[in-house]
Amino acid sequence: MLPLVHLLPRPLSLGHAACRSFFTLPDLSKLSPFSQPGGSEPEPQTYHERKILPYKPSELYKVVTDVDSYPKFLPFCVSARVLDRSVPTSADKPLTMRAEMTVGFLSFKESYVSDVICRPNQSVEIAASTSTPLFRTLNTVWRFQPASPNSPHPSGRLPLSGPSPSAIALQTSQETADDNGPTLITLDLAFSFANPIHAAVSTAFFGQVSRMMVKAFEERCLDIYGPGEK
Repeated sequence: MLPLVHLLPRPLSLGHAACRSFFTLPDLSKLSPFSQPGGSEPEPQTYHERKILPYKPSELYKVVTDVDSYPKFLPFCVSARVLDRSVPTSADKPLTMRAEMTVGFLSFKESYVSDVICRPNQSVEIAASTSTPLFRTLNTVWRFQPASPNSPHPSGRLPLSGPSPSAIALQTSQETADDNGPTLITLDLAFSFANPIHAAVSTAFFGQVSRMMVKAFEERCLDIYGPGEK
């Protein structure tokens, strides 16, 4: 996923090749429903999740940026480690790092490197360095916004009436700049497979990944911080 979860793509050139446990498929792209007219590349598939959690933005930010701990709780994460990181030269500069991750799902197993941009207590952006044999693109964005204490915590869906969680978060963030909970956490996941056949096989599976990532981080926060601030 700093999720599924989730980080992400460049074939490893760090002394060993990327590991793949699936068979190489023939080019059947013309038969795939994901192929585009004229041979153009398909648009990335996107997924969006949001939920209000009873934790501070800083607490959620720390969990998402703790890449080395991903294998302990993140589904499909086989291994993860930070390769290098840069310390911001000023308070308005983001922290950047490169992270190596290996994920395994269905019959696939892939290792790759991602560029990570961290804006403390605000957002974490994880972007593919280059394409991998499995993924053409794989990008993840986490955002953290203070939410109203009156908002319901289990808010994975938009309410039927009244202001949306994002509207509540915006109003509250304008009223206060302190680091209090609860927090509206949003996850945007965008990816495209290098082989259209892989896309056809895995679409239904990946439709659940963003939800599973948010759930995994929620449970991780519960383990670390307890039930949070109601």
